[in-house]
Amino acid sequence: MKSRDLFLMTFKSVTSQRQRSLLTSLGIAVGITAVVLLTAIGEGIHQFVLSEFTQFGTHIIGINPGKSETHGASMGIFGTTRPLTLEDAQALERLPEITAAVPVVQGNAEVKGNNRSRRTFVNAVGPDMDEAFQFQIASGRFLPRDDLNAPRAFAVLGSKLKEELFGSLNPLGERVRIGGERYRVIGVMAPKGQMLGFDLDDAIYIPAARGLSLFNRDSLIEIDVLYRPTANEDEVVASIRRLIEARHGRDDVTITTQQQMLEILGSILNVLTVAVGALGGISLLVGGIGILTIMTIAVSERTTEIGLLRAVGATRQQVLTVFLGEAIMLSTIGGLAGLGLGLGIAGLLKLGLPALPIETAWPFVGFSLALSFVIGLSAGALPAQRAARLDPIEALRAE
Repeated sequence: MKSRDLFLMTFKSVTSQRQRSLLTSLGIAVGITAVVLLTAIGEGIHQFVLSEFTQFGTHIIGINPGKSETHGASMGIFGTTRPLTLEDAQALERLPEITAAVPVVQGNAEVKGNNRSRRTFVNAVGPDMDEAFQFQIASGRFLPRDDLNAPRAFAVLGSKLKEELFGSLNPLGERVRIGGERYRVIGVMAPKGQMLGFDLDDAIYIPAARGLSLFNRDSLIEIDVLYRPTANEDEVVASIRRLIEARHGRDDVTITTQQQMLEILGSILNVLTVAVGALGGISLLVGGIGILTIMTIAVSERTTEIGLLRAVGATRQQVLTVFLGEAIMLSTIGGLAGLGLGLGIAGLLKLGLPALPIETAWPFVGFSLALSFVIGLSAGALPAQRAARLDPIEALRAE
């Protein structure tokens, strides 16, 4: 039997039972659609989160008080006898590779202004924060370079906080109270949006020393340093560590580079993408069980046909090829239909819900198509072997 005849026989077997073939392929199609959609959402979230972290630049290093043996959040001031100070930030800024060092103290406080009040996030930072984190000023200016230990009571409003307190009025020069202390508004930040659910615009910015007093702290939460793009990151980290050891007497801080944060975050998000892809893979397995069931029934129903094929000279290998070809054809049709349906739905979701991050994960799409082929081959193997082993005389008598 020629290869062309084998293909035509396989194709005719699939098309002659259209409803059965449609239902069989549907299981694979649903599985592929699920894989495409779920991995597209997972990859979209992956890209969204990474873009959120890199919107502040890619040459930032965080220094936290307390020594941690693994990357991540440190134990804070309870893990060290020497807190991070404003003087530490000044010393770090003098390193040749460092272009800015931003001391950070954070907390919540009630902010009152224009006979309105709102509890919001307070960022007590250094004057280079806007440069280091690529924030833009909508009006006025950012915090000036005063005496770092005795700065003037100036404040800069986030764009949303400005709208909540002053509406359309110009807040520059107005007074606001933060935790009972009076501050003069000297600037308003341009809208920055949200990062992982935190509204960057619903905040107020004051000098770091004022934040230490406001929140009754003796240590900075963090010092963020911005280094030159041409500098070697490992060398920058080594110089920071040497300076801290010289000032504190030992290495008692946790230094986290942005690359380390992105690698950890990326590995976590990769697990998420694989997990949602595996959920879609379960649907593919269910579709494979459907092919196995249908092909087993087909062998029972076509016993006479098998006997006739053997009687006219078809070999067992050729009978095996016919039934395996049917299973592969059904899974391939279902895979291609599922791919088209999945990409179509993903495109519609992207248009209808632009806030939902969706990015097609092509490696997973290719893997799912290959998997559908393997599932079709595997599911059709047992029924095909059973068909090939039938005795031709007994098969002809089955009618």
